[in-house]
Amino acid sequence: MIPSELKGEVRYPEGDRHAGRIYGRHEAGAILSAVDLPLKLPHSPADWPVAAAMLQFNPTTPAGLTVRQAGPEYWHRQLRQIAREGFNSVEIPSAWLPIGEMDGAERAALKAVCADLGLAICATSVVRKSIAEHGKEKEHLDLTMRAIDAAAEVGSPLVCLGLHLALPPSQLDATWFWTVPFQINGDDVDEWKRSAATFREIGAYAASVGVEISLELYEGTYLGTADGAVAFLHEVGHDNVGINPDIGNLVRAQCDIEPWEAMAIKTLPYANYWHVKNYARSEYMEKGIYLSTPSPMISGIIDYRRALAFAVAHGFKGAILCENYGGDGLSVSAENARYVRTLLDRLG
Repeated sequence: MIPSELKGEVRYPEGDRHAGRIYGRHEAGAILSAVDLPLKLPHSPADWPVAAAMLQFNPTTPAGLTVRQAGPEYWHRQLRQIAREGFNSVEIPSAWLPIGEMDGAERAALKAVCADLGLAICATSVVRKSIAEHGKEKEHLDLTMRAIDAAAEVGSPLVCLGLHLALPPSQLDATWFWTVPFQINGDDVDEWKRSAATFREIGAYAASVGVEISLELYEGTYLGTADGAVAFLHEVGHDNVGINPDIGNLVRAQCDIEPWEAMAIKTLPYANYWHVKNYARSEYMEKGIYLSTPSPMISGIIDYRRALAFAVAHGFKGAILCENYGGDGLSVSAENARYVRTLLDRLG
């Protein structure tokens, strides 16, 4: 989302031919498909970091302890389930285990648990702690900086950040939280610029400790449209900061949306990390009805065969995190990971 006062004067990176343009599905799809195969891959399909999300794991134990309080033995039991599904990497989100709040001994124990299970920490994330949340800007910035230090300490090469807020009870109680109206970032130009400047500061600090930053596409935020995300990234203007092109977060919105193909060609060239998931989507535009539900990657609206080819052709080499909401999400994510490796094999 770009503040209305900035529309028409917002700047995009020099040489970007797609951001800021309006594309129909067929035109965008033709651009997305214009990739010559085979591609030279930066990693072999077997070695590419394809990671598991921790969405399916509760942040508290049956005894009411937080995961942090439960300790390394409990972490091992939960992460062992990830390893047994064939994953070689994992993202550690603050919603499950807030490593930025842990002490050095706890972080060393986490590293030992992951090493014992053969899991690399491909990324960490600070979840729903927006640096633009009114009244909590400094608190969340301090938390983010601690999380960056912690990421460097546990060997995570990247921290994923966003501008989305904590889910209110109405969303937590819904079957699918995105079907309930949600809070959005404001339309204030100064706030937009302050947020970008803060991420520039975060990016500079992260670079000083050897960690990258990825900004996650998310509906209702300054990163809530493809054009808005690219414009915001350009305003941040730091080489250490890229985009997490989580297009799934945008295609599930139950409203009229930009074609996913257009989102892809605009954001994938800036990707340094990638949350992948898919949704089935039904549209009855004459009645203003838009419905979405989670889907395995292979059968949803986003064609990841084309998206992944376009991303790799435009320099993407980052970790890929498999997500899924609802049902046995871990098993669906594991199937998604196998699908991703099959696509990588075909591309190369």
